[in-house]
Amino acid sequence: MAETSPAMTTMRNGGRGKRGQMSETIRYEVADRIATITLNRPERMNAFTWEMTDAWAQALAEAQKDDAVHVVIVTGAGKAFCSGGDIQGMGERKDRTPLMRKTELAAHVHRVPLALQAVDKPVIAAVNGAATGAGMDLALQCDLRFAAESARFGETYVRVGLVPGAGGTWFLPRLVGTAKALELFWTGELIDAAEAERIGIVNKVVADDKLIDHVREVAAKIARGPQLSVRFIKRAVYQGLAIDLRTSLDLISSHYAVVSSSADHREAVQAYLEKRKPNFTGS
Repeated sequence: MAETSPAMTTMRNGGRGKRGQMSETIRYEVADRIATITLNRPERMNAFTWEMTDAWAQALAEAQKDDAVHVVIVTGAGKAFCSGGDIQGMGERKDRTPLMRKTELAAHVHRVPLALQAVDKPVIAAVNGAATGAGMDLALQCDLRFAAESARFGETYVRVGLVPGAGGTWFLPRLVGTAKALELFWTGELIDAAEAERIGIVNKVVADDKLIDHVREVAAKIARGPQLSVRFIKRAVYQGLAIDLRTSLDLISSHYAVVSSSADHREAVQAYLEKRKPNFTGS
């Protein structure tokens, strides 16, 4: 178990193997092979503090190393997903030097995208309300995004004279293209969930009261699958974005060789022949 931060203390729940961590700003729960990370500052629209991003990154690291976790869900408490960095906290740090500001981002906010990059399990964002500024950036970094009908998205940094500080300039163009990304960055325009779905930011829009159930249904389906295949597919997709075709084919042939020798592959073939559902064990 990793050392806990002040923002996240450890707890263990009895029954059905449930485990979790709880804090004032980040709730972390594991049940039925799904880890749920809930951003928990609803009174501030889940605007994050340094302590909160540290706990968030730690929760992701915990999910990665826990064999009981197959899928991770990230969502927000209350009526917002995440409204980005806490503006009040920014005011308190107005006397920081440029070097201090750069160091703070690297030491705290950037821990989250780097932790997400290290997670080779599926990570799904359930965007239950506003996802703005760094809150939108951090939603973009999840593998799948499902949004409530009331959700709103906005790269709002330009409104406060800033640049996207949490990875948005890397992730957004890869989803919507360069021109649309620049439009969203330069205007700071808020878009609704339907528009976010239309331009490829979210996978699907769901009624507000159905969102978490839908996301859990998707997560459960993935969690029941052959985990070696699931995790190798994620690696291959993201690695493929940074390499040429020949290298990608060479890489996937190695992945294929490994998964084809797995117990889950043998079980899938046998289940098909016996006309039954496979029972995957992750081996």
